Parts: sequence; C-alpha cells; structure tokens
Amino acid sequence: MPQTSSLPTSADSDARSHAYLRRFAGVATAAAIWTYALIVFGGIVRITGSGMGCGDHWPKCNGRWIPPFTIETLIEYTHRLLGVSIGLVLIGVFAYALLHRRDPGFSGKGGVLRYATLVLTLVVVQGLLGAVTVWFEIPPLVVVVHFSVALIIMAILIAAAVRARALSGGERAGEGERVRQAQIAAALGFAVVVFGALVANNLGAPQACQGFPLCNGSALPSGGSLVHIHWTHRLLAYAAFFYILYQGHVSWRRSASAAVRRSALLATITVTLQVIVAAGLVLMHLPRAMQALHLAVGAAVWATLVIWVSVAKSHIPAQISVKGDEL
Repeated sequence: MPQTSSLPTSADSDARSHAYLRRFAGVATAAAIWTYALIVFGGIVRITGSGMGCGDHWPKCNGRWIPPFTIETLIEYTHRLLGVSIGLVLIGVFAYALLHRRDPGFSGKGGVLRYATLVLTLVVVQGLLGAVTVWFEIPPLVVVVHFSVALIIMAILIAAAVRARALSGGERAGEGERVRQAQIAAALGFAVVVFGALVANNLGAPQACQGFPLCNGSALPSGGSLVHIHWTHRLLAYAAFFYILYQGHVSWRRSASAAVRRSALLATITVTLQVIVAAGLVLMHLPRAMQALHLAVGAAVWATLVIWVSVAKSHIPAQISVKGDEL
C-alpha cells in the first residue's frame, strides 16, 4: 500500500511564511497604534504643563521609582510608563522578526526585519532624547526632535505592517502606483506637523497669529520670529491641504487601484478634518481640549499619508503577474 510522504511541501512552507507575515503585520499595526497613543499623551503632558512633573530626574521620578503624586506628577509618570511599555512592545516586534529571519519576506532587501531593526535603534535614540529633555528642563528644540522621532517610529511601523501584508498576499514591491505624488504629500504633511510642534513649544508662538485663515488679518504679517514660525506652519498646512485634495482627486480620476484610492480618500478626509479643527482652535482662542484634538488629528494625518505611500509602493498593476518565488 503506497504511503503518503510526511515531508513538508513548498506550498506548506509558503503558507507558514504567509501566516508569520500576517502575524507580524498585526503586531506592527498594534505597535503603531500604541505609538500614536503615546504621541497624543505626550501632547497632553505639554498642554497641561506637566513636563517637569517628575522634576529633572530620569529614569526615576522626583528621585523615586514610585513618587508621591500630584496631578502633574501623575500625568508625567503615566507618560513615562507608556514610553517603557511601547519600548517593550517594539523589542517584541524585533524579536519576532529576528526569530523568523530565515522565512521568506523577513530578511534581505525589502524584508520586514530591516524595518524592525531600524525601529529598535530609534527607540534607543528616543529614550536618550527623553532623558535629555528632562535633564535640560524641556528645551523646545529637543522636544521637537523628540516628537519628530516618535512620528518616524510610527511611520516605520505602519510601513512594515503594510509591507508584511503585501508579502503575505503573494505580492512584491515594484514600481508602485503614484508613489511620487504620495511621497510629496507625506513630506508636506511631515513638515506641517513638525512646524506645528515648533509653534506649540515656543512660548507666545501659538498666540502670534490671530484670526483665520489669515495671520493678524494679513497674508504678509509683520512681526518677529514667532509670527514667522506660526505663519510658515499655516502656509505649509494650506499647501498640504490643497495638494492632498488634488492628488486624491487625481487618484480617483485616473482609475488607481482600489487600495490606493481608499488610502488617498482617508488622507483627504483627515487633512480636511484637521483644517476644520485648526480653524476652531484659533477662533476659540486655544482651549486645551482643542489643542489636544489638533495634535491628535495632526498625528492621524501623518499616519494616513504614510499608509498612502506604503500602499502605493506595494501595489502591483494587474497586468503584472507575481509568482510566489519572487518574494
């Protein structure tokens, strides 16, 4: 009687690799969401004036691992705990990718292990920046760099998740569809968010431009550096808004893939919401709740732009056949 071979087939190996990639995508997505939450909570620390809630001590808080709590101390201490937790999560992301480095899609050019390694490196840098921020009592420039690195970490996690999902579906990265347009939109979005951080972390800059959409009633406002920083932020925001709207429209008119169209639509919706929130923030004279919402939506705009770029880069036109052995 013939016996069936119990040796694993190539199809079985591919199925396992795809399952591992899908799991990695899920973990990377969860880590990106956790990083987003940390970014928003970091903004709450700034808005509530709790940045020195643990004094100039790091990693301890007011010289103790568990200090007596005031409101400011509790907010800053919670922020630090969130930072530690995301650090552990990202170590887990790296460990999972390293464990499966011999499986297709994990190692080599375009493999997700490179994303995980870069994220882990940036986490170390981010921890050092957090310490410097506390030791030097919240210097604005260091805070902006600290914030920017957090945005980059979130972006890499999103890109890794999209890449892993594309690979688990048997696709490979190619020329991509409308990648350059999405990259320009993301570059504008990043510049807007970073300049927004400069405005938020320079005393007097948020109040330097009154009124909306103009600055102090003028398209060419006079004043010092704070006015110029704030007005540059707004001009970049207007440029990003109209560019994203235009490219989103083009993506639909030129029959881009469904995934690219959805990504462009998501970016269009979030950037439109952000303009509405920004107008309300200025016209309502900067209430704390609106400041937090403005930060949250701004970080969401950046996330959706990264999704747009990542999906466009992973897209393979329908006329190109992709074989499993090309992964």
